[in-house]
Amino acid sequence: MPDQPVPGDRDSRRTELPLLPSHNTARSALTCRYRCGNACSHEAPNRTLNTYFGDVVARAMSRRGMLKGATVLAMATGAAGFTTASAAAAPAAADSARHGGHGRPPRGLDFTPVAPNTADAVTVPEGYAQQVVIRWGDPVLPGAPRFDARRQSARAQAMQFGYNCDYMALLDAPRGRGHHLLVVNHEYTDEEIMFYGYDPANPTREQVETAWAAHGLTVLVVRADRRSGRLWPVGDVLNRRITATTPFRLTGPAAGGELLRTVADPTGTFVLGTLNNCGGGITPWGTVLSGEENFNQYFANAAAVTDPVAQQRLARYGLPKGASPRKWERFDDRFDIAKDPNEPNRHGWIVEIDPSDPHSVPRKRTALGRFKHEAAEPRLTRDGRVALYMGDDERFDYMYKYVSKHAYRKGNSPSARAHNMRLLDEGTLYVARFTGDSPAAEIDGTGKLPEDGSFDGGGEWIPLASGTTSHVPGMTAEEVYVFTRLAADKVGATKMDRPEDVEPHPVTGRVYVALTNNKDRGATGKAGPDEANPRKGNKHGHILELEERRSDAASLTFGWRLVLVCGDPADPSTYFAGYDKSRVSPISCPDNIAFDEHGNLWLATDGNALGSNDGLFAVPLKGSERGHVKQFLTVPVGAETCGPIITEDRILIAAQHPGELDGATTENPASHWPDGPGSIPRPSVVTVWKEKGRDH
Repeated sequence: MPDQPVPGDRDSRRTELPLLPSHNTARSALTCRYRCGNACSHEAPNRTLNTYFGDVVARAMSRRGMLKGATVLAMATGAAGFTTASAAAAPAAADSARHGGHGRPPRGLDFTPVAPNTADAVTVPEGYAQQVVIRWGDPVLPGAPRFDARRQSARAQAMQFGYNCDYMALLDAPRGRGHHLLVVNHEYTDEEIMFYGYDPANPTREQVETAWAAHGLTVLVVRADRRSGRLWPVGDVLNRRITATTPFRLTGPAAGGELLRTVADPTGTFVLGTLNNCGGGITPWGTVLSGEENFNQYFANAAAVTDPVAQQRLARYGLPKGASPRKWERFDDRFDIAKDPNEPNRHGWIVEIDPSDPHSVPRKRTALGRFKHEAAEPRLTRDGRVALYMGDDERFDYMYKYVSKHAYRKGNSPSARAHNMRLLDEGTLYVARFTGDSPAAEIDGTGKLPEDGSFDGGGEWIPLASGTTSHVPGMTAEEVYVFTRLAADKVGATKMDRPEDVEPHPVTGRVYVALTNNKDRGATGKAGPDEANPRKGNKHGHILELEERRSDAASLTFGWRLVLVCGDPADPSTYFAGYDKSRVSPISCPDNIAFDEHGNLWLATDGNALGSNDGLFAVPLKGSERGHVKQFLTVPVGAETCGPIITEDRILIAAQHPGELDGATTENPASHWPDGPGSIPRPSVVTVWKEKGRDH
């Protein structure tokens, strides 16, 4: 795909970026149907009446009292704010940024921003090149046939790159210099733009089984071009496809329990497949974690369950009362809740795979809780244990943390590896409660900053379960792990605006949370705005920065602030860390997070509600440029930006669901990316790099 330069004078000291009018356009109905089972058109599963805890605290204290002298927020909450140095440095940086720093761009961000657009292409900055690394249907395993959109089969798809690439991990491969292992999630399938002649009311068995094979993950060896950022797929014994029918082992404290036993698996320890794999992470011992997100949509007939307790549990996870959108229950009884009521309990976990061993059995880690997992990025505590941060991608749901009981062991010896492979089975699972430091009256839902000039406060991690011990009254440990949402409801966790990717900064250890949006915030009968989620009808989302006490991932208290309140910079409800809003790129619906080697934050968007294509953005987190959002690329029509991976040599993104617009079908595609006219759209992985000899 040829580069598309962005017009404008990049040498100007004031770059005027085009702003798009704000309106309600976001995801298409087609995306909503196949990605999450129309979750946003249904009542949010969380119907609890958790009180905004900041209301209680705000009556008793002021922000000045909170920060005075040290890190303690309030004895009433037990929460810790940012360290004294952090609290002092951030306002100073914000004050400097308010004057709009006009110096040299921060390292790693010296590019001309891409303008918002609706092109059916991946649009990159001037001076950058790009390449499609692999697309849906390309061969992965030996013997895989060449992709033929009109002659698809389950057998072929099981050997080919899956559909709707999402999270990606890039690791060194044991093949010498220049080779890497690329691990890619395949979140979901959209059969209406995949198959010719598809009838949503009457799918064929071949179409259903092909869709099963298009889910899961791909492990692929790639070779790097030393003279550019290109990556080439390599046929290798490490290449692997994991699908909706691959055997998985259930591990941890809930494994083998009554709630995980089915007719097909009376032991409750093995399950077929992984579904709706979204965000993930890489462990210190070299395995890859993958979160099962909107798993509920694949199941059917929850209305057949009459027990009131079971009904409550199914409703809290949004299980369909009638037929599923894809009708898989017609072809496998495990998707029919009336016939196998425990099968849904075996999905919604964090999955761990070992990409270096193609014969290893993937595992579902029950100690990490069951919900709509988005992200699983680890960080070590001061004493060497593993902390894992996770979001539950649902309106009004929660943010979680897990801390292992035992410490990580360095090295690749068999004993060290065996020890580390058990770290995610024994530890403590927590949920977050956020406390605002401003009076509730100052959080009016418009996005107006409170009198202290910042949306910020403190919070605490509330324990839910440790091993076989429950910390939630009225629930066993097994119930806590399998019905984690209900446990978090009971302890009064803070309802968030769709917490998606959650990533610790590789240098500072601060944790960044992408809150994508929540159109129901402040609606009649729904939770109103609070300081951590300050806008009613939040269409555009925001970014939260969290620092745990003493910068220790084992701490149970933290301070936090909002870095970005996203949207059109011309909208007074937006906030860019105090930076001059006339100089930033408009950004809407942040989803995935990554960091570059210089510590800059990169944001991928999903469901841009500003009328342009989704994209990839970068923003510095320190100095006078803090908050200066710049758009690096856009993805094709109807697509979402996923991944991403930011390295010194290249930037990788996954362009998910191109052409997924209302009314689109395989016969009438809305996009022809990446293969051009006459083709159907194919989700693909793209690498982008700066051309040598070009100084931009």
